[in-house]
Amino acid sequence: MLGVHFAITSEQGRSLLAADDGDEVGELLEDIEESWDDDASKVDTDKAWDAIHRCLTDGTLDPEGGVYPLSHAVLGGRHLDDDYYVVYVSAAKVRDVAEALRTVDRTWLRRRFDAIDDRDYDGAHDDEDFEYTWRNFVDVKAFYDRAAAAERAVIFTAT
Repeated sequence: MLGVHFAITSEQGRSLLAADDGDEVGELLEDIEESWDDDASKVDTDKAWDAIHRCLTDGTLDPEGGVYPLSHAVLGGRHLDDDYYVVYVSAAKVRDVAEALRTVDRTWLRRRFDAIDDRDYDGAHDDEDFEYTWRNFVDVKAFYDRAAAAERAVIFTAT
């Protein structure tokens, strides 16, 4: 599954939160994706979102694992679909996440990456995989700073 974060407008957030079911959420997401023209308010994490979430939490893909606010950088937050990862983080929580991500450095992330349980992780779990994870994490960190500055909520999707 490929991951994408979007810093959404208030109107987009209200529409997603008011959606009645996964089909409506899917339609709204499709509209958002097709009309997106602001690269600064979006970050693609390809498959690195998996390792990033594990590193920032308890080493698992459990959306409730780890400690807030780092847990909300990828899978923590309000889940809007039962079939896919569609996770909403409010603008207020985005500020908390951005602040927490600023404290994460390469050494800390590497230590957490090395502690991931290989049996439960599909990545290569080697130096090249860490570099891939680190590069994507740096992009996510910068994205959250921009989203917080713009006072926007964030939606994470993995499909």
